[in-house]
Amino acid sequence: MKELGYLNKYLIKYKWHLIWGLVFVLISNIFQILPAQMVRHSIDLVVDNVRIYRSFNQSQLQSGFFQVFSRGILIYAILILLMALLRGVFLYFQRQTLIVMSRLIEYDLKNEIFEHYQTLPVSFYRKNNTGDLMNRISEDVGRVRMYLGPAIMYGLTMISLFAMILPIMFAISPKLTLYSVLPLPLLSIAIFYVNNIIEQRSEEIQRSQSRLSTFVQEAFSGIRVLKSFTREKESVANFSRESEEYKRQSIKLTKVEALFYPIVLGLVGLSIILTVYAGSVEVINGSLTIGNIAEFIIYVNILTWPVTLLGWTSSQVKRAEASQKRINEFLKVKTDIVSERNLDQEIQGIVEFKNVSFTYPDTGIEALKNISFTINKGESLAIIGTTGSGKSTVANLVSRLYDATRGEVRIDRTPIKDFNLVSLRRQVGVVPQDVFLFSDTIFNNIGFGLNQPDESKIIQAAKDADVYDNIQAFPKGFSTRVGERGITLSGGQKQRVSIARAVAREPKILILDDALSAVDTKTENNILNSMKKIMVGRTSIIISHRVSSAKLANKILVIDDGSIVEEGTHESLLARNGVYKELYEKQMQTEPVAEQ
Repeated sequence: MKELGYLNKYLIKYKWHLIWGLVFVLISNIFQILPAQMVRHSIDLVVDNVRIYRSFNQSQLQSGFFQVFSRGILIYAILILLMALLRGVFLYFQRQTLIVMSRLIEYDLKNEIFEHYQTLPVSFYRKNNTGDLMNRISEDVGRVRMYLGPAIMYGLTMISLFAMILPIMFAISPKLTLYSVLPLPLLSIAIFYVNNIIEQRSEEIQRSQSRLSTFVQEAFSGIRVLKSFTREKESVANFSRESEEYKRQSIKLTKVEALFYPIVLGLVGLSIILTVYAGSVEVINGSLTIGNIAEFIIYVNILTWPVTLLGWTSSQVKRAEASQKRINEFLKVKTDIVSERNLDQEIQGIVEFKNVSFTYPDTGIEALKNISFTINKGESLAIIGTTGSGKSTVANLVSRLYDATRGEVRIDRTPIKDFNLVSLRRQVGVVPQDVFLFSDTIFNNIGFGLNQPDESKIIQAAKDADVYDNIQAFPKGFSTRVGERGITLSGGQKQRVSIARAVAREPKILILDDALSAVDTKTENNILNSMKKIMVGRTSIIISHRVSSAKLANKILVIDDGSIVEEGTHESLLARNGVYKELYEKQMQTEPVAEQ
């Protein structure tokens, strides 16, 4: 229960739900116990008076006695019915407090986890896969809710029922009580083990189902490849094998589930047989009545359900503890990207790197090695290099997705660590290399970074990114939904929408991280020409492996293996006959470079 102790703050927050839930549990239990005593009285009434009734055979007194006698039975029947109705009402209140409490905590816990996820650095997401993150906020939280709701509710019901019923049973007959409850611990233990086997086999089925679903998804997604290589028969054979495994696991689970009710009914039947046997001996001895036997049988049946659920509840608590442990592992992770002075101010856009080195914490790869440069306000810098040279790492450090391992990054002559993170990132516009669009309209995707959608800004940003005409060509224009991850747009359109999204924020620092890699040279030049106006008065960093993207920049850095090997203007670097010129000539041979 150590891991589940984290949830105590929520139980305290919703303490009145818990308290009233306990009150309703106790009241509903009272109305469940009282009918057993009324059954005893009604049976004893019948047994005690049936001989008197028969003694008045064929006399006028028999009719009058029957009316009095039947009226008493009717009163007991009405009271038993009334108790059942009242129990139903309080069971409803019980679930409306305890189960609702679990849903409220589930809501709060999911929000807490999601908000915590938002604070964690990019390095955290590089180390953990998306599926694991989603499982902890969905499946694991769902298991925790089963502990907070049904497990607590049934646990309170079981404890209170035993606390209320056992003293009554012992007061009537300790010997009969012992015989009655003797099989119940065996029932709980048996169900605990059967339930554990059911859970294990259910998880095996889930894994088999996951493999089957993945196989089918890949088969349908790659149907063109399958048909092109005439692999249909092999695909069907593979599907049959996966399906056969799923069937085998399902049958194994069914066999175990088939044991559940026979075990319950068998041990409950044994308890009833022992109760009738021991009770009959007591009745013969004159220490108990037939009504007591009926009362005990009802008590045994009342206790059977919570005892049956004891194994299930224990299993749910065990699963919830394992899930909460997984949740706590991530909740204990704290971001190392924190502000030291929390400066919230408008930046001018001066960017400085002073002897900066950076090593990725998850891989140990040294991406930057002692690099230094300065970009003044309103200037533009192009960073050119091959794949893996460390270009994108510069963008990550400027937007402070990571902190430098050594050296210092400064904005406006102030260490970047002093700025408020939200304030800093709000003034930096980044067009990432891996374009991501939300499953929403183009209008909302472009206006994503704006606090309030501004139609004029969004339209102008689309024009600046040279995507306005494409958007207007769609039947619904800016209201066109782009589909999951922007699947309905071409690669070039997605990149231009991503550029428009960054431009719409009117950032002080604009970073294009290989943002034009999916467009042809003509479109690239159109976008760069449009962006001349955008870059005026705004610090711009153009990161690319294509030399053609660098021609607009005031200054160019050539990076290789994390180090600056050349720097200067386009013309001066060409005159140097170095790495830059070699890249330029190679790219000139593969694609025509349009003149500005």
